[in-house]
Amino acid sequence: MTHFGILCPSASGHLNPMTTLGYELMRRGHCVTLFGIVDSQPKALAAGLNFWAIGESEFPMGTTAQLMKRRGELSGLAALRYNFSLAKRDVSASLRDSPIALKSAGVEALLVDQVSIEGGTIAELLDIAFISVCSALLFNLEDGIPPIFTHWGYDTGWRAIIRNRAGYALSSLLAQPIRDVIAEYRRKWNLPSKLTSNDLYSQLAQLSQQPAEFEFPRKELPSCFHFTGPYSNPASREPASFPYEKLTGQPLIYASMGTIQNRLLWIFQMIAEACVGLDVQLVIALGGGEAPESLPELPGNTIVVGYAPQLELLQKAILTITHAGMNTTLESLSNGVPMVAIPIATDQPGVAARIAWTGTGKVVPLGKVSVEKLREAIKQVLTEDSYKKNALRLQEAIKQAGGVSRAADIIEQVVATGKPVLSHTTTY
Repeated sequence: MTHFGILCPSASGHLNPMTTLGYELMRRGHCVTLFGIVDSQPKALAAGLNFWAIGESEFPMGTTAQLMKRRGELSGLAALRYNFSLAKRDVSASLRDSPIALKSAGVEALLVDQVSIEGGTIAELLDIAFISVCSALLFNLEDGIPPIFTHWGYDTGWRAIIRNRAGYALSSLLAQPIRDVIAEYRRKWNLPSKLTSNDLYSQLAQLSQQPAEFEFPRKELPSCFHFTGPYSNPASREPASFPYEKLTGQPLIYASMGTIQNRLLWIFQMIAEACVGLDVQLVIALGGGEAPESLPELPGNTIVVGYAPQLELLQKAILTITHAGMNTTLESLSNGVPMVAIPIATDQPGVAARIAWTGTGKVVPLGKVSVEKLREAIKQVLTEDSYKKNALRLQEAIKQAGGVSRAADIIEQVVATGKPVLSHTTTY
C-alpha cells in the first residue's frame, strides 16, 4: 500500500477528476490524502479521501465562493489575468505549507494537477515520486499547437507558428510572477533552477483526461505522456438531487456553464428562448453560481436547478449546451452527446476549438451570442447526422483509452518501479 497525496486547485473542474482518481487508488487499497484549502474538504470526504488543510491564512472557509463569484463575472483576457493572480496566491501558500504537511502525513508519492505547477518542486524537495495529471487541456508547450486560452484552430503554416509563439509569449509574461515565486523557493531549498515550463512536469508519467483523438496532432510530447481518457464516477461525487418527475419524456437538452463562469445569467435566458418551438425539454444547471430564483420564468417546460446530477442527465440528453469546460465536454462525449459550445475564459476557447476540429459540435463565440445564432446552432447539431456520428466516434475512443482504471495502473507502475512509464508512441 502507498500513501498518495493530491495537490490540485479548489475548483470543481479539477477536484472532480482528481478525487475520482484518488477514489480508484483508495479502492485498490492505497491511502489517499487531498491537501488543499478548507473549501475543498467536502469533495474529498465525498470521495472517501483523507483531507489536510493548507493555506488557511490566505483562504479561510468560504473564500472559494467569493473568488469564484468574481471569476464568474469575467471573461476573455480579464479572466485570464485574474486567474494568474489567484494562481500566484495558491502557489505561494502551497510552497509554504505543503512540504511540512506532506512529510507529517507520511506521503510517499504525489499526484499533481498540471495547473499546480509548484507540485514538482515540492516533490523534489521531499525526494518523492510525482505524477502530473492534466485535468484541463494539457499545457505542454509546442509551437505547432495554439495556446489553450485561444480559439485558434490547428494550422501548420508559418503564420500560425508565429501567432502561436506570440500567444505563448503573452501567457509567459502573465505567469512570470508565479515562476518567480517558485524560483525563490528553489533557491531557498538549494534546488537546481528549472529552464522551461515543460520541465515542471513529471518525467515519470504525465496523464491526460483527453483521449488522443480529442487533441490536435502532437509531435513533441514526452515519451511518458499518456492520453487515458476522462476520470468520472458518480460514487466519488457529492450527491445532487433532481426533480425527475418533472421530465416530460421529450428529447432532453442539458445546459450548463460550469461552476465558475456561470454568473452571466443572460446566457441562460437566451438558451431558453433559443429552444422555443423545438420539440425538446431544457434542463439548466446553474452550477451554484446563483439560485434558480435568480432567473425569470423561462418559456416551455424548462427545469432550472442549482446543481444537477450531470453524469446521470447526460445519459438521457440529445444535446449539451456548454461553456466548453473539459469535464462537461468529456462527459458529454462519453455518452455520445454532441454539443453547442459557448466558451468564456481560461482553457474553454481551446476546448471549443477541439470540439469544432473533431466535428462533435458547433461553437458560438461569447461576443456573437444571440437567440438567433444559438437556435441556428442547436438546429444544425440536432439535424445534421455528422455531429452525432462524430460524438459516437469520440465515445468509442474514450472507451478504448482506459479512463481512470488505466491511469491508476500507470500510477501504480511508477510507484512499483520508480522508472518512467512509457507510452506506445510519442506522436499523436
